[in-house]
Amino acid sequence: MINRWNQSEADKLGDDLLALRVYTSQLQGKEEDLVLHGGGNTSVKITETNVFGDEEEILYVKGSGWDLATIKKQGFAPVKMERLLAMAKLQELSDMDMVKYQRTAMTDPGAPNPSVEAILHAIIPYRFVDHTHADAVVTISNTPDGESHIRQIYGKHMLIVPYVMPGFILAKEIYEMTKDLDWSTIEGMVLLNHGIFTFHEDPKISYDNMIRNVTLAEDFIQAKGVKTLPVEKAGAVNTLKLAALRQGLSQMNQTPVLARLNPSGQSVAFSNLMGCRQITDRGPLTPDHIIRTKRTPLFLQDDIEVEINAYASAYEKYFNAHNPGDLTQLIPTPQWAIWPGLGSISFGTSVSNMMIIEDITNHTMKAIHQSEQLGGWKALPQKDLFEMEYWSLEQAKLKKAGKAKDMQSKVAIVTGGASGIGKACVEMLIQEGAVVTALDINPSIKNQFGTASVLGIQCDVTSDTQLNDAIHQTVTHFGGIDMLVLNAGIFPKSMTIKDMDTNTWAKCLDINLTSQQRLMQLTIPYLELGIDPAIVIVGSKNVPAPGPGASAYSVAKAGLTQLARVAAMELGPKGIRINTVHPNAVYDTAIWTEEVLQARAKHYGLTVEEYKTNNVLKKEVTSVDVAKLVVTMLGSVFGRTTGAQVPIDGGNERII
Repeated sequence: MINRWNQSEADKLGDDLLALRVYTSQLQGKEEDLVLHGGGNTSVKITETNVFGDEEEILYVKGSGWDLATIKKQGFAPVKMERLLAMAKLQELSDMDMVKYQRTAMTDPGAPNPSVEAILHAIIPYRFVDHTHADAVVTISNTPDGESHIRQIYGKHMLIVPYVMPGFILAKEIYEMTKDLDWSTIEGMVLLNHGIFTFHEDPKISYDNMIRNVTLAEDFIQAKGVKTLPVEKAGAVNTLKLAALRQGLSQMNQTPVLARLNPSGQSVAFSNLMGCRQITDRGPLTPDHIIRTKRTPLFLQDDIEVEINAYASAYEKYFNAHNPGDLTQLIPTPQWAIWPGLGSISFGTSVSNMMIIEDITNHTMKAIHQSEQLGGWKALPQKDLFEMEYWSLEQAKLKKAGKAKDMQSKVAIVTGGASGIGKACVEMLIQEGAVVTALDINPSIKNQFGTASVLGIQCDVTSDTQLNDAIHQTVTHFGGIDMLVLNAGIFPKSMTIKDMDTNTWAKCLDINLTSQQRLMQLTIPYLELGIDPAIVIVGSKNVPAPGPGASAYSVAKAGLTQLARVAAMELGPKGIRINTVHPNAVYDTAIWTEEVLQARAKHYGLTVEEYKTNNVLKKEVTSVDVAKLVVTMLGSVFGRTTGAQVPIDGGNERII
């Protein structure tokens, strides 16, 4: 552990106790080996004068839903100490009632719910309290001799607490254990299989104690000669198998899920460990992680369907063995998988959820490898893990989850995604909950959207090699392909058939037609494994109503439209829908340069503004307008439609 306390930064905060609490909370939250994604909690006790002029002691404790790495003052829930200490004396209190009564004891009704450990923080008679799920501490305690190792490391300066379910039960246990304790004799507590507490009147000393005591655990692991995971190279990935896995899990989950392959050298090495399947079947790093990762990962071998069914059967058996009789089984979808020789896979119903699971499992694999060298990986018994997974407080959170967006966790590829219609399609798909691979020859596509929901790939769509690579990246990054928007294209300057040069003709057909056919061909095997798969082709008004001087463009778009009609007949029996939109006069796109726009307006004897609104409705059609139609056609509204051609042109007299 690195002690990141900066005295000059702390001095700027003066005597603001809550600001100091925020500062040291963030120091710990940014250290992944201490806490991950919402884990851990911190508090500070502050004496305040209420509206009646009376002084009362308030516990500011981390609020539910806040992450220590980014927590602000408003992330701490203010709770009356008097009420919390009174609750600690109760003989029994359900966790749901505990949350309710903690809520009624708050001095700010707009603050988040207090941590479930609020009563425990109140019991500890020090101003600052820090609690983390330090990897090293939990790793050591997750071994057959874990408790003796912990006692060897910490002697008598830390209180050692056997595992107890978090919440009121834990607070009550420690309340009883410490009734006659001289708190000055200890500087913290180790909760076996759970984490570590430190505390002090001074925020720096409490933080220092956390760093120093976790370092003691790390030093113990190092002194035992424990080796880190080696780096091993991943084998060749069967992306169709990965897509089939995602399809199977989505069907089990009754909603689309994402799948991300982690081919890091350490992940591959872990997947190759002897007995890996048996080791990972013992349970997670901490009980808190079970909500994210379930008790065990899926272990992949040859037959995906068999493995998925076996996992579901094992989960049902686990549920039935521990269900007290009044619980409903959760959907048995695994949250991560081990793929021997290839690494691990994280699943999720959003990119953020999937990445959180990857972070947690990276730490889990490291801890398991270390524990195996300390005598063997030994997680908590299934009964304790079950109680955490089906904890009433966690189940309440699941019930509060909002309705999923229409395209949540569906995967799309959009060509020509850097500008115009393509860019608008990418942005709209994200709004609807989808993830997108955006292809464009413009290198700016790599970082253009600034969100993990978009994988931007610089790609020349006329290159089969680059198209294949883009598909490979998409599937290993998101798990499969559900939607395809064929939008990339060029609009060459006006040129009669008589004056047409060979290069212009060939380039226009290559980009606007042949490359689209190749990408469609390459993605069909993945779309067959997709979730409600659909293709939308961006055609042109020039298909039903061509104009002079645009033969190369018109022929390419007409060919693309005919390709869509044939594809609708071929792919329909496979459940893949394919429809075409025919935009006209969409001028906020890359193909409409000022030169081209002026030339076309002049050809029709119009000003540029007149040309832009030269339709029945006298309204300009924008890229966003087209994107709205494209996304609608990809979705459930067009769920019974294929082979359709829909104009979006403000009304064109020649077409009408």
